[in-house]
Amino acid sequence: DDFQGGRLATEHLVKLGRKRVAHVTGPERFEAVRQRREAWRKTLEERGLEVPLSFAMSGAWSEAWGHEAVQRLLSKKVKPDAIFCGSDQIARGVADALREHGVRVPDDIALVGYDNWEIIAAATRPSLTTVDMNIRELGRQAALQLLSLIDGQSHQGIQHLPCSLVVRDSCGEK
Repeated sequence: DDFQGGRLATEHLVKLGRKRVAHVTGPERFEAVRQRREAWRKTLEERGLEVPLSFAMSGAWSEAWGHEAVQRLLSKKVKPDAIFCGSDQIARGVADALREHGVRVPDDIALVGYDNWEIIAAATRPSLTTVDMNIRELGRQAALQLLSLIDGQSHQGIQHLPCSLVVRDSCGEK
């Protein structure tokens, strides 16, 4: 459930007192990107916080894009105090770029990723708070649906599995 995951990430940052939350994510052609961005926008609006359009940035699913997005965000007059990334890979690039610019994570800018790719989340400095989309259960459910279709059973439609937030050091609170 990409909307629910985006809400989890944004609500966590807001509960920590962050008021200027940017969203750096992948290409807009992906439904997951649109759902996560909508959750970010709606959550900020519901909390009475500003949602600057320039704080919603789409690009490639890459560390390089995360790095580039930081360049853009830090050149703005009003800078974010938190960044919610649409993937852990993007968040890794964001974390590296912030460190290169002398910005302290989480003291100056809190950071949340998405996917809970352990190899990336644990190796990011500081370790990355991230949304876990329960990829194993997602794969299991997809396989079960495929087997049902092969057996001639009808399609069950789209299923949304709940996400959870894995809190690590990049937000300053465990």
